[in-house]
Amino acid sequence: MAEALLSLEGLVKSFDQTRVLDGLSLTVGEGEFVTLLGPSGCGKTTTLRVIAGLTMPDEGRVVIGGEDVTLLAPEKRPVNTVFQNYALFPHMNVAKNISYGMRIRGATGRRWKPRVRELLKLVQLEGYEKRMPSELSGGQRQRVAIARAVILSPSLLLLDEPLGALDLSLRRQMQTELKDIQKRLGISFVYITHDQEEALNMSDRIAVMRGGRIEQIGTPEDVYERPETRYVAEFIGQAALFEGTVDAGGASATLACGQARLAAESLFPGEKIVIGVHPERLRFSEYPAVGFKIPAVVLAHRYAGSMIHTELALSGDGRRLTAVSAALMSDLPAPGAHVHVYWDERHASVIRETVS
Repeated sequence: MAEALLSLEGLVKSFDQTRVLDGLSLTVGEGEFVTLLGPSGCGKTTTLRVIAGLTMPDEGRVVIGGEDVTLLAPEKRPVNTVFQNYALFPHMNVAKNISYGMRIRGATGRRWKPRVRELLKLVQLEGYEKRMPSELSGGQRQRVAIARAVILSPSLLLLDEPLGALDLSLRRQMQTELKDIQKRLGISFVYITHDQEEALNMSDRIAVMRGGRIEQIGTPEDVYERPETRYVAEFIGQAALFEGTVDAGGASATLACGQARLAAESLFPGEKIVIGVHPERLRFSEYPAVGFKIPAVVLAHRYAGSMIHTELALSGDGRRLTAVSAALMSDLPAPGAHVHVYWDERHASVIRETVS
């Protein structure tokens, strides 16, 4: 990781006897794009507000650029925030919205106009200086909000679900553009979202949050392919989970619903584990695969364009799983068919966690 720009150290925050942050610690490097990912109520927004100085922690420290800013007012921190609702001034045109931070600090047009032109080029809105917010699309308003947030060159930009109000196609386009803007600016982004695809597409690292703590932090590949807990495996990519016990030699496991091969090191015979397999890695066939014995029944197929979603029920406990494949509908066993579930053992994650 790059040299640390932001350090959160043991943050604790409670509201009305409810602990929203529970000893949260996090480090963000210079020029790094870190996403806080988690469901509503996990503490993402409170963390962002503590960094910005809008909420004071009950315990812990916020350090930016080596300086303890925990007690500093928001306007004295080298931080700015982009919100989901854009928060543009409706009575100001694009140029005045973007230049607002410079103008309230006394900058003349001779200083702020070149900077506005530079930022409009960065966010691909050249020639839009005189447009009013009401004349812009949602994506254009979001670009203006980003330009306004970075005009004073903050060390750190906080983004509170900034793409949440956009439709799906525009949101995906803006993901690429926002990541490109961040790289060109070279400043650190702390981004919050509940959208897994957004986090996986944009981030250098993802901090998966749960109950005011960070459950796991790592690269998108780390958290998707190598989840460290059951919660992360289920939350990122909705992995199918198989509880089991490691057999002698550590090369396979006895599951509640059958048997499966493993690809893992340092497993001990008798150890309780959870095996996670993402839906697109889950396979099924009318004939058993070598090393697997997991019988199931096909319940239904759902056509989704390039992919088919097949719902399966395990014969052992009736639990339902979904397998995603690129097969043709006509090539798949019909609903009611008895099949065998399997996977490439390299594509399964092994979690050392006893499941209640």
